[in-house]
Amino acid sequence: MTETPERADGLTELTRRKVVVAGGAAVAVVGVGGGLAATAFADDSTTTGSASAAESSAAETCYALTTETTEGPYYIDADKLRQDITEDQEGIPLTLRLKVIDAETCKPLKNAAVDIWHCSALGVYSGYEGMGSGGGGTPPTGAPTDIPSGTPTGEPPSGGPGGGGGGHQEPTDDERYLRGTWRTDKHGYVIFRTVFPGWYQGRCVHIHVKVHVDGTWTDAGYEGGHTCHTGQLFFDEESVLASAEVEPYSTNTTTRTTLDEDTIYPDNGHEGGLLHLAYNKKNIAKGVHATLTMGVAPDETHDSTDTPPGGPTETATPSTSATAS
Repeated sequence: MTETPERADGLTELTRRKVVVAGGAAVAVVGVGGGLAATAFADDSTTTGSASAAESSAAETCYALTTETTEGPYYIDADKLRQDITEDQEGIPLTLRLKVIDAETCKPLKNAAVDIWHCSALGVYSGYEGMGSGGGGTPPTGAPTDIPSGTPTGEPPSGGPGGGGGGHQEPTDDERYLRGTWRTDKHGYVIFRTVFPGWYQGRCVHIHVKVHVDGTWTDAGYEGGHTCHTGQLFFDEESVLASAEVEPYSTNTTTRTTLDEDTIYPDNGHEGGLLHLAYNKKNIAKGVHATLTMGVAPDETHDSTDTPPGGPTETATPSTSATAS
């Protein structure tokens, strides 16, 4: 680590690249109502992430690159241009506000296309309803009684174990709820309205996200350009436990993987996609506000072929046919 240069007056001079915060704590509240985390729900609110003097500062700071993670098998490039992706899905209302900045220059990325997609409260992805919870199908109820013989002569199924793995899976239906694309404004912000995601076997609660730049907005959608970030957004354990007390989440009997147990979460806080959350701790059913500033490298390409260095790909839980995504 290089030494910080000294100014002529003897004070320490910090370069912008040395002012790095984990994934956006300092700016997460700036421009989101000015004090959302502190005042959104008065005395009955709880906020996760960090609430510090830095959050009240209007000064922009540089950020570490938000961690790239695997795309998962269930991305659909449908160009559903909309901010409200709820459709008819039941669940706790979730307002997701993301800010996208160039991690090198700290400048906001305007007119970038941001995709998000996630499972329903019961762990089902639209476009893959035929595969059941998590896209992996319904596990068999009984053990096989016969012993297979011979050597398989056909090609193995694509996508890895359980039919999902880290490879893309073709949709099984035309449903597109809980999926959408919207553009960032001149300040780099994009807002989505959805529901708090549920869970399925093998994965913690999460939202998938992509950021596309250098393309063109048309009536048909976002065309051209390249994907500069592919990641996932995560929820802390306290909020997930609170959601599990509310219908329809309370009817989800699937064994839940915690944030600490998840093999995809990079375990590095907001830099890795851990959201800042604000909600009424006595009644989370009223709704949740989630924010995060994401630092990206707009000149780089990070698409579905990425695998984090040394990191896992998304594979099915060996003991079941449910797939992690």
